[in-house]
Amino acid sequence: MHAFQFQTTKSILCEVGATEKIGELISGMGCKKVAFVTDEMILKLGLADAALTGLKKSGIAVHVIDDVIADPPEEMILKAVAEATSEGVDGVVSVGGGSSLDTAKLIAVLVGSDQPIEEMYGVGLVKGGRLPLILAPTTAGTGSEVTPISIVTTGTNEKKGVVSPQLLPDWAILDAELTVGLPPAVTAATGIDAMVHAIEAYTSKHKKNVVSDTLARQALELLGANIETACSEGNDRDARSNMLLGSMLAGMAFANAPVAAVHALAYPLGGHFHVPHGLSNALVLPYVLDFNMTDASAQYAELAPIIFANLAGKSATDACHGMVEGFKAMGPKLGMQSKLAEVGVNHNHLPMLAEDAMKQTRLLVNNPREMTYEAALDIYTQAL
Repeated sequence: MHAFQFQTTKSILCEVGATEKIGELISGMGCKKVAFVTDEMILKLGLADAALTGLKKSGIAVHVIDDVIADPPEEMILKAVAEATSEGVDGVVSVGGGSSLDTAKLIAVLVGSDQPIEEMYGVGLVKGGRLPLILAPTTAGTGSEVTPISIVTTGTNEKKGVVSPQLLPDWAILDAELTVGLPPAVTAATGIDAMVHAIEAYTSKHKKNVVSDTLARQALELLGANIETACSEGNDRDARSNMLLGSMLAGMAFANAPVAAVHALAYPLGGHFHVPHGLSNALVLPYVLDFNMTDASAQYAELAPIIFANLAGKSATDACHGMVEGFKAMGPKLGMQSKLAEVGVNHNHLPMLAEDAMKQTRLLVNNPREMTYEAALDIYTQAL
């Protein structure tokens, strides 16, 4: 029997309208005042209303932190921590996208801690505990509600990760109602991000295991079967629920069998060009799959017909190439940009991107095939 370790969020509530119950859940943990972490658009769209009403009904005082931005910068996180500390919060709730959830996790571990954030970057370096924490995603993509990971943009536009079990929340709330108004392009990009999580977990070099494999396959079945419907019929709550569930299962998988080169090459696009994370992944995905083919073809052949039903019964070689072509076609089909040039990248930027990608050693070590600077440069060139 293979030895492995598997950790995930303790409790999950999957139900349309579930955010109304956040108040009673956090009250049950003894909280009196919470930091409510989100962004201005979530508030403006009314997506936080049910959670805020539930908190008020349960007698919980709320301090709203709504200045979260994509690719959360370290200084923004530290400002939020200072705010939450001065307000005397004893719990953290977040309704939002991956950036809000990642910020909330770090607030929960940094409030009351004398450990500086720079000492937390890396794996397993958070020393203390955290405040009670409930996370409700508004996109079906990051899986942040079930991962012990927060990604931070440091002052140099470089992305660093805090990876520690303390970042896993007490509750993950999956409420399809929160994703109903998501535009098709965002639905597509976040959905492909979740697919990347599952694919990279399934081929992860060091910590791939039977539980993460099972979750990754189930995630891809749900995501592959529902992404087109979720994009074209945004009010379909069954499709939206299935996307959220698929995203969460993929999150559980990659939290334990970590992601690799797709993410390593995507991060510099977010850091330098502020390309949304899901779109960054989608732009480089087909070319990284093609590069990995020599070492991961057996696993790709298993996954291809789960994602793309038309590849069932194909030979392993045809299934692998069909998956690459399927992802090349998926972006434009779902209304996304499909080339780096469309997001402001030109040939002169490629060496810088390749150099930054090679700094992502935490991720590259998990790739099924060893990534080199030359290979990264070639992948960016193909994606241009």
